Amino acid sequence: MTIDKMLGIDYPIIVAPMFLISNTAMIKAALDNGITAAFPALNYRTDDELRKAIDEIKAYTNKPFGVNLIVNKSNPKYKGQLDILVEKKVAFIITSLGNPKEVIARCKPIGIKVFCDVVDLAYAKKVEELGADAVIAVNSEAGGHAGNIKPQELISLLKANLTIPIISAGGIANASHLNEVMRWGAAGVSVGTIFIASEEAPVTPDYKQAMIDYGAKDIVRTTKLSGSALTVINTPYVQELGTEANWLERLMNKNKRLKKYIKLFIALKGMKAIEKAAFGATYKTLWCAGPSIEYVKAIRPMKEIVADLTNGYKA
Repeated sequence: MTIDKMLGIDYPIIVAPMFLISNTAMIKAALDNGITAAFPALNYRTDDELRKAIDEIKAYTNKPFGVNLIVNKSNPKYKGQLDILVEKKVAFIITSLGNPKEVIARCKPIGIKVFCDVVDLAYAKKVEELGADAVIAVNSEAGGHAGNIKPQELISLLKANLTIPIISAGGIANASHLNEVMRWGAAGVSVGTIFIASEEAPVTPDYKQAMIDYGAKDIVRTTKLSGSALTVINTPYVQELGTEANWLERLMNKNKRLKKYIKLFIALKGMKAIEKAAFGATYKTLWCAGPSIEYVKAIRPMKEIVADLTNGYKA
């Protein structure tokens, strides 16, 4: 089943949850234009702010939207955020970086769909066995925490071995790309990078302009910011900083007892740096994006960006 049929929307497209970037304005714009969207629970510092964001969108429309939840034990807000998402009955939850067992067990009985980020077949099989409603196949073309397998290869691998729908994440910028991955067997797509340069996105004009000025060749992976490989624009500051974790970070990351705490420390430190770059005037330009940056040519309203994805889509 394709995700438009599963969720009752016009097109099988999710605006991907982007850390620090996704906001209620972006969610509303997506819902107004026949697609759906999700935002990371961690974009809101307090439980009250998370509740208010969900309530604001629900007061605006009854169309389905989702929330991304980091289910790793290193996320101290996980339990409280899950309680809120269950209480508010969001349409779907996207799980990342951990075991989704509890989320699936609590959500399925009340009709909340659970889509799980996966980067390979082994983990995809595990979440299918746990009862996931779909997998989000994060491929090598994704922005943020990308996978290592090329889009067609990953979709084909999962399609041959799973019975649940596969949502492709990475490398989508227009209707031609959407048609292609649907032919490969995807049930829908998750699209992030091209929406960073939207009028609704809350990031600085400099970040949005960088989306236009740089291309796919300028995207690099760094392990300096979250303990896991993260795709960023290769600005002069990133070149100065380097992209490989230093010897101390590597050593601590190998210690099983300390690993989750070290990773949390690196992630918090890195995300604070990204937040400063995204929302303030600074020479420390740490801007997340994926190779789809190649297709960003202007800062536009989300309505126009969605039109690029849907005009010419063959259901």
